[in-house]
Amino acid sequence: MNNKSETPVTVIGLGLMGQALAGAFLNAGHPTTVWNRTASKADPLVAKGARLAPTVGDALKAGSLTIICVTDYPAMHKLLGDASDVELDGTTLINLTSGDSAQAREAARWADQRGARYLDGAIMAVPPAIGTAEAVILHSGQQSDFEAHKSTLDALGTVTYLGADHGLASLYDVAGLAMMWSILNAWLQGTALLRTAGVDAATYAPFARQIAVGVAEWLPGYAQQIDSGSFPAEVSALETDARAMTHLIEESEAAGVNAELPRLLKAMADRSIAAGHGGEQYPVLIEEFSKPSDA
Repeated sequence: MNNKSETPVTVIGLGLMGQALAGAFLNAGHPTTVWNRTASKADPLVAKGARLAPTVGDALKAGSLTIICVTDYPAMHKLLGDASDVELDGTTLINLTSGDSAQAREAARWADQRGARYLDGAIMAVPPAIGTAEAVILHSGQQSDFEAHKSTLDALGTVTYLGADHGLASLYDVAGLAMMWSILNAWLQGTALLRTAGVDAATYAPFARQIAVGVAEWLPGYAQQIDSGSFPAEVSALETDARAMTHLIEESEAAGVNAELPRLLKAMADRSIAAGHGGEQYPVLIEEFSKPSDA
């Protein structure tokens, strides 16, 4: 296997993220070929030493490893499927295009039918972080394909292998977004409440961060309860938490603050309590989260 500094890489798609990916490969010493429908987007990369391929097929022929970062999965299929000069046999495609797990699994089948190796991925970072340890890049698919190119992919940041199911990267991506938005929404709820008493967001933020860090420390123990299917109330029973939710709703309404979020949480807790789980610990709500929303 070539030394990672000699491994040629192709990047297809030069939006802000694609440009960052190609730039990181160039900075790490990889011969880098790029292609984009609007060729002028490649100009800064060409100035740094990248080669602009005239066609998608030419880009794919430049090396055995191709990174795809385009608008969505249909755009990828159209791009590669419509090009008469595209040859995928023997190529490893790493698709870092955002999409869902079903699209990822279908793309893996599509690539396999054309003789290509395929890894699906998700970028948990903003473009300026690419090339640093803060950029987490998730990969799913055959482990041997990941290991064959890990030393090259390391140029992008902290690369992680999740498992053989090609849909895992997409699922981890949205699971991470669920965490991000939930934390931010909870902070905004608290900020809105405290602003009614003249407390600004900057003053509340350190306390909120302390709470978020503390709650994060509960996750391993709560995960054990979920995986075992047993939810003893070691800290607090769900019915106790539900009473606190009522207090949050009432406080929000009295202060003239939106109470939709705490009402939603209370409704889920009430359903779980009605099903006989009031004496169990909060993670028992996994049963409610696991149901379709129209159940």
